[in-house]
Amino acid sequence: MSAFKQPASAQSRTSPACCSSLESADPGHAETPLPPLATGLSPSTTALHGPLHLRRSTGPLITPITQSTTFNQRRVGECDGPTYSRVGNPTVDQLEAVLGSLEDAPPSVCFATGLAAETALFLALLKAGDHAIVADAIYGGTVRLFRQVLNELGITATFVDASDPSAVAAAITKNTRLVFIETPANPTLKITDIAAISRITKAAGVTLVVDNTFLTPALQRPLDLGADVTVYSTTKHIEGHSTSLGGAITSRDEKLLERVRWIRKCTGNIQAPFNAFLTIQGLKTLPLRLKEQSRNAQVIAEWLAGHHQVQTVYYPGLADFPQRELAARQHLGGLHGGVIAFEIKGGTEAGAALLNAARLCRLVEHVGSVETLLTHPASMTHADVPREQRLRVGLTDGLIRLSVGIEDPQDIIADLEQAIAAARPASIVHRAAAETFDPGDEHDHVHAHHAGRRVPDAAAQARVQVKSTVQTNGGAACISR
Repeated sequence: MSAFKQPASAQSRTSPACCSSLESADPGHAETPLPPLATGLSPSTTALHGPLHLRRSTGPLITPITQSTTFNQRRVGECDGPTYSRVGNPTVDQLEAVLGSLEDAPPSVCFATGLAAETALFLALLKAGDHAIVADAIYGGTVRLFRQVLNELGITATFVDASDPSAVAAAITKNTRLVFIETPANPTLKITDIAAISRITKAAGVTLVVDNTFLTPALQRPLDLGADVTVYSTTKHIEGHSTSLGGAITSRDEKLLERVRWIRKCTGNIQAPFNAFLTIQGLKTLPLRLKEQSRNAQVIAEWLAGHHQVQTVYYPGLADFPQRELAARQHLGGLHGGVIAFEIKGGTEAGAALLNAARLCRLVEHVGSVETLLTHPASMTHADVPREQRLRVGLTDGLIRLSVGIEDPQDIIADLEQAIAAARPASIVHRAAAETFDPGDEHDHVHAHHAGRRVPDAAAQARVQVKSTVQTNGGAACISR
């Protein structure tokens, strides 16, 4: 792959007036200081130092990696700490303490992955015959877990538009035990009013779980808004450097946490000490990274919104975002995270051409890293979600998820500009096809080429590539999670 080169127009660092800085954005959503935690410390200080009562006056500055499967015991029946690393480990303990302190909660419970954390939580809260209400706009792995695993255990789920509290209330039955939402949703960024849903669940005696992976405790505190549990893939923004897998459950209900720890002990899904160590190091800069990523995302979202080749942009910081006022109330610091979703004109094949043409932005199945990442949700993260459910929540085959990193935003914009320009031939093909093809015809542009129509090879290949990948609905070799 050739090195990325900026267009001459970008090398001057001159940005459009609307994108010159975050301060030039809508003053109604100006950046504000993050509120302190119950300890009086800021999230930045807490992420760096953890709970102050755990600090030692001597010993290593950096939490050591306790890479041991087992631990010495004084005598039979007497031990001062963990006995076996499947149950507990000092390095994992430290990570759990810091994560819990960021939400004014007891130590979190950490797992090997985010899905491992969700699985343990559902096993702790649900049994055969129970019913769960799940937001319809949510991470694809969670959908797969409910539809293809928990359903076989006799646990049913109803997928509803959780942005409408009345829809959640209407779905509650006598067997409902859990409501699971993700806000902002992956990848459409639809927002759910946590406080409104909490009032409904508390009245019904139902547990409310919030997947807070996209914003983390640095920019959103669901427990303060009435949620009972927060769940995280720490692999994403919390670790932030794409070096370790992990997941976490946080709650102020100590009895629930003990139940989750018991499930973890029984299933063996604890996080590895080395991964916990890497996550601790990443966590130290979480508030700083998310601030910078949010600022960059605001600039890039505004640029995308003004681009003539871009059809749709989803970002809570935009003035025309449908739930803008809710985002301003619910998100902390006037910041909205580093994730944008957008679609360019030309549909699926144009989107694929853009993804294939990007050079600085990396095409991966991931989000939340310091590098800027591009993902095609329909064939990657949400490939196992039934297509009708995807389309119902706005997740089209051409939607692109952009996880903004900490690079100079003008470098990111320059790369997106050249990638959009490279996708224009596919857009032209798409427009021509719409004018001349029968929508029900299964023939694609490769067949059109053989029939004598002039079609750019790259555009045709992109169409075939994405079409075949999406239609496999989870069977593609790229589906890794």
